[in-house]
Amino acid sequence: MRPNSLAEAVARIQTGASWDVALAEFVDTFDLAPTAEARYATIEEEPILTNDKRLDALVGGVAEYLAKQHMLGRVPSWASDPARILDRPWHTCSFADHGMREYLTFASPAEFASRNIFTEERPLRRARSPFGRHLPEQA
Repeated sequence: MRPNSLAEAVARIQTGASWDVALAEFVDTFDLAPTAEARYATIEEEPILTNDKRLDALVGGVAEYLAKQHMLGRVPSWASDPARILDRPWHTCSFADHGMREYLTFASPAEFASRNIFTEERPLRRARSPFGRHLPEQA
């Protein structure tokens, strides 16, 4: 069962779920929400701070990124908490050599880069997302 909110996804991670699975399932929930208000409701509640600085920063970036990509008109205030910003750069690619780090630094969306997280250009792509489609729609 998919988490109903970003806060619920973080709670699942705290109980042992993998980051990749819990966050991907949350993005599916977000993308399937029928209205902008329903989407905002999935990011409105503040997820607990986990003492994992990377996860805490990532979750703030996810909320801000989704709110802006989907033009929800507002970002939850909790996403701006200084505890959600890393002190040191984190390049999310595990094989980030110098060239890859440079690419990630350049390509990372502002919502993540401002938190010192450097990732791919469209980090939350999902197959069902309008931002994840690679082929044009057929008429």
